[in-house]
Amino acid sequence: MNAIQLKQELINRISRIEDIDFLNAIKTILDYKKKEPFIELTADQEKELLIASKEGKKGNVISQSEMDQKVEEWLGGK
Repeated sequence: MNAIQLKQELINRISRIEDIDFLNAIKTILDYKKKEPFIELTADQEKELLIASKEGKKGNVISQSEMDQKVEEWLGGK
């Protein structure tokens, strides 16, 4: 059986399933196997990422250890 035939058989079998829990289980498996993760961003999140990217290109960056220290200081101040 080739890929096209297998896909058609799966489509036919899935179309006959009435059990919503079983269909959700199939969906979970399919979602897990996505090759390209896709994250929906809000307009504000996209804007922040663009700003951060521009800052990084300008060299306005700090190391991970410096960032970790800043976070620790910030959390300690609360």
